[in-house]
Amino acid sequence: MESILNYLFAIIEPFIEQYGLLGVFIGMTIESACIPLPSEVVLPFTGYLVWLGKMSLFEAVMASTLGNLAGSLIAYAVGYWGGSPFILKYGKYIHISPNRLRRTEYWFNRYGEYMIFISRLLPGIRTFISLPAGICRMNLLRFIIFTTLGSFPWNFAFVYGGMKLGEHWEDILPIFHKLDYVSLLVIALLILLIIKKWYKKES
Repeated sequence: MESILNYLFAIIEPFIEQYGLLGVFIGMTIESACIPLPSEVVLPFTGYLVWLGKMSLFEAVMASTLGNLAGSLIAYAVGYWGGSPFILKYGKYIHISPNRLRRTEYWFNRYGEYMIFISRLLPGIRTFISLPAGICRMNLLRFIIFTTLGSFPWNFAFVYGGMKLGEHWEDILPIFHKLDYVSLLVIALLILLIIKKWYKKES
């Protein structure tokens, strides 16, 4: 995992450094369009550029959030027009397995619009949630609102962290691994809530 991230760092760093805010926007658009480019690669280095004075914190967070929205709208459109059959046929090319798609659809159908917001704070799920939103024909305006509101705190946290760490911005990487455990914990809690509601209903 670490070697893959180091390889991505080597590609993303010069790209963002050369294109600045446009590079941040493109990187986050790619990530949110279900292409495996982790935001944890893009955002801390962006924070480092903020530390260097090459862009402001506000500009960096807004560029990354708008990139999230643009990529999410692309994924939403794919889900909306292609539906589940298209995703199941071509999802393997962007590392979306049928099981992952079914799990994401289940969480979306269960928790609706709130899942859009929550998922933006969860590694892995945040990248693919736009597909079931499109498949389920979620209201586009509300999709845009919840996507933006959910993306902003994630982007701010990683850009701000990279800015505060300065030259040591790569030290934020271990936080990424810890967030995987947080994500699993949140999913486990949601499962427990479902079981509890089901038990009460049966009783």
